[in-house]
Amino acid sequence: NTQHPRSVHSGGGVVFGAEESRTEFGMPLLKLLSDGKFHSGVELGEALGVSRSAIWKRLKTLEDDLGVEVFKVPGRGYRLEEPLSLLDAERIAQEGGWPVTVLASIDSTNAEAQRRLPQQQPPFALLAEHQQAGRGRRGRAWVSPYGKNLYLTAVVSSPGGIQKLQALSLTMGLAVIRTLQQLGVEDACLKWPNDVLVRGRKLAGILIELSGDPQDVCQAIIGIGINVNMRLADNIDQPWISMAEASGGLQDRNQVASLLLREIDSLWQIHRRSGFAALRSEWERYHGWQGRAVTLSSGVRCIQGTVAGVAEDGAILMHIDGQTQAFSGGELSLSLDHDS
Repeated sequence: NTQHPRSVHSGGGVVFGAEESRTEFGMPLLKLLSDGKFHSGVELGEALGVSRSAIWKRLKTLEDDLGVEVFKVPGRGYRLEEPLSLLDAERIAQEGGWPVTVLASIDSTNAEAQRRLPQQQPPFALLAEHQQAGRGRRGRAWVSPYGKNLYLTAVVSSPGGIQKLQALSLTMGLAVIRTLQQLGVEDACLKWPNDVLVRGRKLAGILIELSGDPQDVCQAIIGIGINVNMRLADNIDQPWISMAEASGGLQDRNQVASLLLREIDSLWQIHRRSGFAALRSEWERYHGWQGRAVTLSSGVRCIQGTVAGVAEDGAILMHIDGQTQAFSGGELSLSLDHDS
């Protein structure tokens, strides 16, 4: 329901749209099932004050609208495949230090942030349990199953215009790396310009979009997606990994979100004062493709060389035929050569 998303604000209130959506109707039931244990239809009906047939209908809605798989076993009741770590806006706001809104289901947290900007002043953060049309870089879809991963958008304001936002996606990659290290995922590395990899597989991505006046006050809409507890997924066209797989256990998504917001805030303060130059050496320490043979693609043009690092403005540096050249642009794509 993109017109009237369910919002759980950091103040603790629950705000619904003009009409309660089908998805919102099933949220209390999903919360009861989030422990991953069996619950009988009678138990669930009594807890929610509805009939067993109403419980069945709500379960069907959750499966149809959100893709939440519910196991039904005669004599035992209903349970989810595994426990769900549902997002708690109050906890994330308190621990993360940001104004936070949690959405049950939305087309895209970045798109919703863009819609809210005329009425809501940065800084603020949006998180969603589920995205219907999550977006990655270069128009790719971002697979967003319910309650499994982190779909977060943080919005900040830049009085210095677009120049102050150069290489911000690289800075935000560092925010993800720092967060992962605190949670036991220590072998994560960065891939220019906006991916985080573990063991050569994608764990997180960053999509930054701009709003406002490029020459004056503009806003950066910082979208970050992290595979947290996802185990299976269809329609992902590249190797991927989750924090659960990398660390050997399910993660508390509220903790992930809180730590990430703290790192976003800390690094944004450095970036807006001193630019990416102040963070460049740290970024290069985690650059997984440093010194590797790569192919840089831009449309039909392909350039081969060896990665030499990144420039202070965030451009990728490559050794090509004995010279170091810098490349930047939103449509560039980097891939490892097979013999690298």
